[in-house]
Amino acid sequence: MNWLIHDYREDDLATVVHLIDSTAELGQESVFSLAECIDALTSRQPAVVAVHEGAAVGAALACVAGERAWVMRIAIAPAWRGLGLASALLRELERRLVTLRVRRIAYVLPVEELLGEGLRNAGYTRRPAAAYFEKAEPAGGPSRDVLDELGGRLLPGDLWQQVAGMTSEKELIERRIVLPLAEPALAARHGVRPPRSIALFGPPGTGKTTFARAVASRLGWPFVELLPSRLADQGNLAAALREAFARIAELERVLVFIDEVEEIAPARGEQPQGVAHGITNELLKIIPGFRERDERLLVCATNSVRSLDPAFLRPGRFDYLIPIGTPDPAARAAMWRRHAAGRAGVDIDALVVASELFTPADIEYAARGAAQTAFERDLARPTPGPVEAAGATTEDYLVAIERCRPTVTPAMVDAFTADIATYARI
Repeated sequence: MNWLIHDYREDDLATVVHLIDSTAELGQESVFSLAECIDALTSRQPAVVAVHEGAAVGAALACVAGERAWVMRIAIAPAWRGLGLASALLRELERRLVTLRVRRIAYVLPVEELLGEGLRNAGYTRRPAAAYFEKAEPAGGPSRDVLDELGGRLLPGDLWQQVAGMTSEKELIERRIVLPLAEPALAARHGVRPPRSIALFGPPGTGKTTFARAVASRLGWPFVELLPSRLADQGNLAAALREAFARIAELERVLVFIDEVEEIAPARGEQPQGVAHGITNELLKIIPGFRERDERLLVCATNSVRSLDPAFLRPGRFDYLIPIGTPDPAARAAMWRRHAAGRAGVDIDALVVASELFTPADIEYAARGAAQTAFERDLARPTPGPVEAAGATTEDYLVAIERCRPTVTPAMVDAFTADIATYARI
């Protein structure tokens, strides 16, 4: 990604108008005229601008009417087409619209053209008899107020696509979790009951939180994370837990995520000092009530599934117990390719071998370190290097990998393998 996206400013008017006008004949049509777009910009309707090296290379703008918004135009400079900028602009524009409590976002194309496929990939649905694309967002009003109070939010719509590697885990979660929830009528015809609660277990840093967020993004549901430490700050953890789920029950649909759930549901008899049986008992009572409602999913994550109370894990409370381990070589290759941004000179195979047992978080940390090294090296030159030569080299990545202390040890892998045999339910 070689651009920055910011909210439209008044001094962007001339460049954005030029973008809209100069790209009108390049397959970037709109049913809104240039005059209507200018009127929206000058009246401060939501708009975002993408900038590269100080020059505007893309823009997206909308107009809002009540709970509906119309995407008026996405304009991309010719040299930047096909690089994902249109999707990035649309995501940023959608975020602004959601904060305005827009419930439906529409995009009308004058003809069927290439942008239509991109809209489908972004979660829009084409309505019959016109090139009319519409996307529903979570409701505003009281539900939105509850979501704000809980610290919940609607996540970007492309997180599922951004999960690199981890193919087997992603396919399993897609089949078992996402599809039954996304297609409840079809699932019912086959006697499949959509899951209501699942647990993800595995070593730290393996991507459990990433998967939970990606599922919420894939479904288009609000994401609410309950932090045991924050609930404990309220004094009575059991009461705080009960109150949080009572508020959650007011939402139309939601994915609730509890990380490090062993803090509030440890095996009774092995509980750390200060944790009362009542907290585990409260959660055991909450889950059945939560499961009675459609369009909600509880996702709990733990680094130590063996430390959880056995009653907490039994069928009837959790539909699936899914292991999330360290990425295999194919998954690591996919992650390194993403971080290397397709640079042909980077030896991906060497990075895969050097990063055995690395978690996705470890790989991201090492990639960030290599990028910083390349950035500082370029700054130290009398003149910046050519754009095509920018970025980390294989050696930069290997040095960063060597400096990284892997989160997962061989002993942790052995324990995880044993936990899969004992606890996994997929």
